[in-house]
Amino acid sequence: MTPAPGGPLPSAPALALPRFDPDRLPNLTRRLAARAAEHDRDATFPTEGFALVHDAGLLTATVAARHGGSGAGLADTVRILRALGAGDPAVALVTAMTLFVHAAEARTPGWPPAAYRALLAESAAGPALVNALRVEPELGSPVRGGLPATTARRAGDHWLLTGHKIYSTGAVGLSRMLVFARTDEDPVRVGTFVVRAGSPGVTVEPTWDHVGLRASRSDDVLFDDARVPVADVIGLATPGAVPGARPDAVTGAWNALGLTALYLGVASAARDWLIGFLHERVPTALGAPLAGLPRFQTAVGEIETALTGADTLVDALAARVDAGDERAAAQAGMAKVTGTRAAVTAVEQALALTGNHGLTRANPLQRHYRDVLCSRVHTPQDDSVLVAAGRAALDRAPARISAPKGSHL
Repeated sequence: MTPAPGGPLPSAPALALPRFDPDRLPNLTRRLAARAAEHDRDATFPTEGFALVHDAGLLTATVAARHGGSGAGLADTVRILRALGAGDPAVALVTAMTLFVHAAEARTPGWPPAAYRALLAESAAGPALVNALRVEPELGSPVRGGLPATTARRAGDHWLLTGHKIYSTGAVGLSRMLVFARTDEDPVRVGTFVVRAGSPGVTVEPTWDHVGLRASRSDDVLFDDARVPVADVIGLATPGAVPGARPDAVTGAWNALGLTALYLGVASAARDWLIGFLHERVPTALGAPLAGLPRFQTAVGEIETALTGADTLVDALAARVDAGDERAAAQAGMAKVTGTRAAVTAVEQALALTGNHGLTRANPLQRHYRDVLCSRVHTPQDDSVLVAAGRAALDRAPARISAPKGSHL
């Protein structure tokens, strides 16, 4: 009997996946934060952080209930990623990629059943990180169109995968790499090839030397005839106008709102440090903490208002997406622009208030600033969102209003 795509294997026993417990998030944030500076300084992958996240049931929170998971929706996911972002955004980012993969499989099954069950079995035993490798040196991100150069050729019961992926977040710690590639057939087909990390022909090159999110180890990955079982491909099909690269609205909403929550978590950590600094800083000429000055109270109020508004927007849209609101999913990109701009601005304001203290490496504010700047590079990027929003608004233009007589309009 052949199982349906994405369904459980026949007579498969239930898996004992860790359970998501939201009450553990505050303590988890603190524990991740304790080593975040060390990993940022050395650009080391926070392996112990993923063990903590796994034990708290977060890496598998979005696994569907039918597979033994908690079945968390987008509202729970933004809560998770906000908390992790406040602790260690590198851990949060790789966790986000893993959660998004499981959530997509819960909504629209596409994995080969045996391959997904193997991933879940590994996830029950320990951290099993997953990410999609899509960006290439020449192509850039496929979301803007184009076919990948990474190529798969058929060799018996395997595909042999050859190519070069860049900005592969978490590459050194991944269990599975979901590689967007084309076949060498005529006509060509494109799909996502499930590659086990550490397979022969897979090499991670330590190229990541970034201003922010240094511990995410978003290195290059080279494939040289890497073997992939012929069945371990998701969505292999002849490309149309858009070759399988652009996500559907709900998938796009998960990405936009989830990552926005992550960076709002970074900004909240910056705000919290600022508040502590203002209470502790007592200039000799003042003889009292800076927190007592109206100027600083107003500035912190600006930060608090912006972050509260952005958090509220993200939470509200996430809940509406979970409820099946198509309009909310369509608005997620605009929420990302609003939310990430609020996050970046909040940390910039904190730096302006603290001067040299905020830029001192011994203090975390400079790290929060470097990390929050990375929010701008994630899909959907601001220019794409704003062009689409502007066109949609202009398409709704009211009937032309005639200018009054005598007007030069």
